[in-house]
Amino acid sequence: MKITALTENTSCDPRFGCEHGLSLYIETQKHNVLFDTGQSSLFAENAEKLEIDLNRVDLCVLSHGHYDHGGGLRRFLELNDHAPVYLNRRAFEPHYNGTEKYIGLDTALRNSDRLIFTDDEAVIGDGLTLCTRNDRERTYPSSGAGLNAVIGGEMIPDDFRHEQYLLIEEENRRVLISGCSHKGILNIAGWFQPDVLIGGFHLSKVTDENALAEIAAHLNAYPTAYYTCHCTGTEQFNIMQAHMPHLYYLSAGQTIEM
Repeated sequence: MKITALTENTSCDPRFGCEHGLSLYIETQKHNVLFDTGQSSLFAENAEKLEIDLNRVDLCVLSHGHYDHGGGLRRFLELNDHAPVYLNRRAFEPHYNGTEKYIGLDTALRNSDRLIFTDDEAVIGDGLTLCTRNDRERTYPSSGAGLNAVIGGEMIPDDFRHEQYLLIEEENRRVLISGCSHKGILNIAGWFQPDVLIGGFHLSKVTDENALAEIAAHLNAYPTAYYTCHCTGTEQFNIMQAHMPHLYYLSAGQTIEM
């Protein structure tokens, strides 16, 4: 398995642009998967520099309904004319940061015949399963204070029921891909307990070093290797890495091979 960060908040090389967002190109033994599209067409520009042909993508996944993960969807649909796009059926609900700043998806795309709307669990290919875990107890607090959704005409705190995770099972290894871990990275790690967990931890607003050390201790309880990025925050990563021997950072242009 090979996973390349097409776009992320940071870059490993000045040749590759970076932005607040996430897009990963995943090569399994049987599939080429695009996981999220960042907030713009930057993922495609970096893919070209990395000599990754996005027309070879055979399926695309959007982790949740925020612009920094689905903003490049229109560009992907232009570049690739065949890959289905899997997203939760709640992903097009209006989402806001506070009450004024819209952070949702481009609603003009919701009627595209390329979109496949998922519920709480969907097998989308050999060894590929999308899960929301909406039925699981959230033992630890979710990490989305200040983010809201409009449901039934009413703006309420977002419960992130639109967030889904990609579980890849290959050669007796379980790899979990999470976009932002809005439901709480400690909850997600506990629910899945994968061999490898890749994605944002949504901790960039956590400034208490003791709190970050405590989160690191909880994550260390699992025999999991972690590759984090995007909404974790680089300062938060540096603090946590001191407590986690198996925590690594993934920047735009970097590749993980397993």
